[in-house]
This record gives sequence, structure tokens and C-alpha cells, in this order.
Amino acid sequence: MSNMLQPQIILLKEGTDTSQGKPQLISNINACVAVVDAVRTTLGPRGMDKLIHSDKGVTISNDGATIMKLLDIVHPAANILVDIAKSQDAEVGDGTTTVVLLAGEFLREAKPFIEDGVHPQLIIRSFRTAAQLAVQKIKELAISIEGKSLEEKKSLLERCAATTLSSKLVGGEKEFFSKMVVDAVTQLGEDSRLNMLGIKKVQGGTMRDSFLVHGVAFKKTFSYAGFEQQPKSFESPKILLLNVELELKSEKENAEVRLSDPSQYQSIVDAEWNIIYDKLDKCVKSGAKIVLSRLAIGDLATQYFADRDVFCAGRVTEEDLQRVASATGGSVQTTVNNVVPEVLGICEKFEEKQVGNERFNIFSGCPGGFTATIVLRGGADQFIEEAERSLHDAIMIVRRAFKNSTVVAGGGAIDMELSRFLRHHARTIEGKSQLFINAYAKALEVIPRQLCDNAGFDATDVLNKLRHKHALPNGALFGVDINTGGIVDTYGNFVWEPAVVKINALTAATEAACLILSVDETIRNPKSESAQGEGAAAAMGGRGRGRGMPGRGRGMRRR
Repeated sequence: MSNMLQPQIILLKEGTDTSQGKPQLISNINACVAVVDAVRTTLGPRGMDKLIHSDKGVTISNDGATIMKLLDIVHPAANILVDIAKSQDAEVGDGTTTVVLLAGEFLREAKPFIEDGVHPQLIIRSFRTAAQLAVQKIKELAISIEGKSLEEKKSLLERCAATTLSSKLVGGEKEFFSKMVVDAVTQLGEDSRLNMLGIKKVQGGTMRDSFLVHGVAFKKTFSYAGFEQQPKSFESPKILLLNVELELKSEKENAEVRLSDPSQYQSIVDAEWNIIYDKLDKCVKSGAKIVLSRLAIGDLATQYFADRDVFCAGRVTEEDLQRVASATGGSVQTTVNNVVPEVLGICEKFEEKQVGNERFNIFSGCPGGFTATIVLRGGADQFIEEAERSLHDAIMIVRRAFKNSTVVAGGGAIDMELSRFLRHHARTIEGKSQLFINAYAKALEVIPRQLCDNAGFDATDVLNKLRHKHALPNGALFGVDINTGGIVDTYGNFVWEPAVVKINALTAATEAACLILSVDETIRNPKSESAQGEGAAAAMGGRGRGRGMPGRGRGMRRR
């Protein structure tokens, strides 16, 4: 009888939603697969674009990381896919759609085993083993471009950039842009920071009107009267970089000056003018022909410099000023006193040039050299934005290939070879893990299959041809031919990608899949979240009422 009257044990607050076990795991897998289906059509040279309309405006893109960020996913498990897309973008710049697609396919292949009652940890262990074997195989298959001359290396890097750009909106001009990207990255050198490469967007013209500046270019800043009288071109000018305001400031509203004699007022006004003229005089005496400042250069200073054939620009952004400093060898000054020749920058040529509706200040032939600017042209704003994202991906890829100079065959060739290798390896293993590694190998085929689907070809037919070719001794470099719907030696046709992109994508996708498979319970309590907010409000209200009580008490006593 006493056993029947046991009190119910309540651990969690009322309204807490707990879902656990197999249904929860399958629910998480379904959510991830739904997210993957949203981006799978963007893969490859024939991938489609997505138009995303949000409160920030309209974005047209086929970049996996950009789409994942803008989708605003709320499902906690599916958010892991957003994180791996972001990390792939930050780490190597490209392969963001690939990493999401692989993670989703690993989960899709694991789902039947989960439904049949297999413990997730067995699958996780096999997937991690398969990932390690795959990474080792990629390193074996990778072809090094080390030890080649700079011209040969540039040619190889252009192939990598063209492979990345072929799947983007600017794919039609991939030869033009891949050469520009490689020139820009080689200009920066190996150890340069990415912020030394600027991309400026100017609406109008065609993509072919885009150009590369071996130096620094930025849009003309806000200017006052007198600016048009300044010279707009110099040969070997000295450049003074300032973080100083060169304009007369109005007094603050509460400023107060007491004078015993009205004639003293003029001396105060003169002192203010003398301060600004002294600053301007020191700038001119330094020998600089170009004065740039992060803060405002007023109308008085603009006219003063124009009368002395000096070019000036105020309100230059911090980023552009630092790039000019790095390129010209100058340093930014916070005062105009004691400006020595060592702090002045120099370049071979400075000119102001009209680009579309904008005017650009261009510094070229800089001694520092480790900086470049790409000026992008195009029709619609959304198009230029997407072109910028595409070039960013290509720049990241070329930088990675420049530092880690090994490449693998693209077009699904490396994925098919890894799949063949893992299937072969699975036959040498006993037990259930043979099935799981086989499933992992099958999941890798999603890349060539999706490339075919997106190009409108029969994926089954192409995959059968690829499996047959890869089973032969010399078939490791064969992938999907996007142009004919057949198979082709992708390495021989210069469809390359850096090995680091594939290694990073496989590792990140496997880790994400294992993380989602290891979650077997989700606890969510929306009521307690709202109750906390109400409790805080009630506490605030309680304190307010408490302070009012003594007043009411005294009123009662008076009555």
C-alpha cells in the first residue's frame, strides 16, 4: 500500500518540453536535411542562385555561407550547419555549399541505421575513422605546385581561381577575373594581411570595365570650395598622413569669455586664426604635396592648400588611410609639429580619375608594394554585391593555394576516388562498422550527383560511368564534364581546387554530423523564460509599491 502512495517526483518546471531518444534524433536529422535541400541546387558551375528578401534588403547569391546566414534558422540542431558554413568561409573562403551538403548526406545515410536501433556512438566512431582515412588519402592524391617559377605558379593559381569563379554569378568572365585576383594576391606577397587588399564597388559599366590598381584607390571624400583649384596629378609626390582636424571650430554653447576692454576681443579672434594658419603653414613647409587626414579638412584649409598647389582630402576612412600608410611607407601623425621627412610617404604617381559617376584618388607605384585595390563595375547593386562575394572567395582560395601549394582534381573526381577507396577498405573490416563506412563512402558521391542534377544531366548514368572509370588503375582524376554530361580528366582540363579546401570540408562536415548524432535529448522551457521576465517586472513593481506604503500610512494617522 505504501508503495502505491509514492509522491510524484517533479524535476523540471511546469511547461518544460522534453523530447528524447530515437524520435528526437530523427527529428534533428530531418531538420538538417531540410536545410541542406535549401542550398543543394547552388552547387557547381550550373548551380542556381537564391533570391533572399529580408529586412536588410534583397540579396541574390549562390554562396552557401551567405545563404545560410540570411536564412535566419531557429532550429537548434540545424544551426550547427550554419556554423560549419561560416567556419569554412572564414578558414578557406570556398566550399561552403560542399560542407553543408556533405554533413546533410552523412546524416541522411545514418538515419536508416538509427531507425533500426543501432546505437549512435557506433556510427560516430566509424564516421570518424572514415574521415581520418579520407584525409590521409587526399594528402596522398594531392599534387604539389611547389618549386615552380613565379610565372608557372601564377598560371596554376589562375586555374584554381577559375574553378572557384565558375560556380559564381561572374562565371562568364572567369578568365578575366582569375587573372586579376592572382595578380592582386601575388602583389600582396605571402605574409600579407587580407585588409591590405581593397575592393571598391562602382555602379555602371560592364564587368570588363573592372580594373586592378597596383597600389591604393579610394573614392573622393567630401570636399569644400577651393577643391577644384587643387592639382589633380603628381609625379613622385611626398604624402603627409594626419589624424588632425584642420578647420576652425565654433565655440561650445556654454563657452564664456570675460573682457575688461572691448579691444581685447579682436586679439582672441586673431589667436584662433593664428593657430589654424600655423598648422597649415607647417603642413606646407614639410614638403608634402598631398595631405590626407582621417578628420575634417575645412574650407579655409582647402583654399589655403589650393593656393600653394597642394592636394588635400579629409575624412578618409581609417582602413584606406592605413593602406596608404602601408603602401607609401608613411606614418599617420597626430600633430603637425616637428614633421620630419622620415614620416612622409611617397609614390611614383598620384592622380584623380573619373570611374563611372565617382571620382577616385589613385596612388600607384608605391615602394611598400604590399597592397592592391580591385575596382568592380557592373549594372545592378545586387549584382556588384554578389561579384564582390565571388571575388572574396577566389582571393581566399588563391591565398590558401599560394601558402599550401597542393591541389586536387575537382569536378567530383576526388570525391569519387575517396568513395572507391573507402568501399574497398570497408571490405577488409569485420562487424557493423563495415556497413557504416560503406554508408560514409556512398554519402561522398553526393557531390558528383548534385553537379549532374544541377546541370540537368542524368546523375545515375554519369555516376555509373565514374564508378567504372575509378575502378580502373588510371581513373583517379576523372570527374563530371559539365559541358557534355559525360566524364573527363578534370585535372588535365585544369578543374583544380586546393587540397586544404577538401580536407577542411570533410573534417568539418564529419564533426557536425557526429555532433548531431550524439544529441539524444532536447529540453526547452519557454514558460520559464517568460516567467523570468514577468518575475523581474513584478519585483520592480513591488519595490515601487513598497516605497509608497509609508506615505499612505501617515495619511491614515493624520485622519
